[in-house]
Amino acid sequence: MRFWSRFTAVFAIAAMAFACGAPKAPATPKETFKTYVLALKKKDYTTVKMLLSNATMKMHEKEAKAMNSTVDDIVKNQSLFSENQTNIDFRNEKIDGERATIEVKNQANRWETVPFVFEDNQWKIDTAGAADKMTNDIEDQQNRIFDELRNGTTDFGVPTPMPMTPATP
Repeated sequence: MRFWSRFTAVFAIAAMAFACGAPKAPATPKETFKTYVLALKKKDYTTVKMLLSNATMKMHEKEAKAMNSTVDDIVKNQSLFSENQTNIDFRNEKIDGERATIEVKNQANRWETVPFVFEDNQWKIDTAGAADKMTNDIEDQQNRIFDELRNGTTDFGVPTPMPMTPATP
């Protein structure tokens, strides 16, 4: 009898370990976006905030403090689609290491790129990271233009005219 109770206990433990043992793969950016849409439609801002990157959450927290508002209000007002929008179309999921994007059709019927970052072992929407990248790209472009102007060339490789100085006799 003891044998069967031990066998049953070992079998039950092995079955539970097998069922729980294989780690589930993280949701894809597309699946994360679907969850984001459903959470926003349900006004489940706790879930929405869990799907936003740490940088995006910090950005929203600063904005809420500056506007004397709540983070939930900021999240709601800065959602990636309108409350009245019934269909959310998306396409072109692209994953590149720990960064990813998908394209989402906005209310104006135009495709927008939604950035994602892989952090905390899941894909998260990273609007702050995209804003930082855009700011850095603009600064880099301005620095290149200033360097070219300083060096006597423009962005098109055409020499900048030198100021004329009067000839000295």
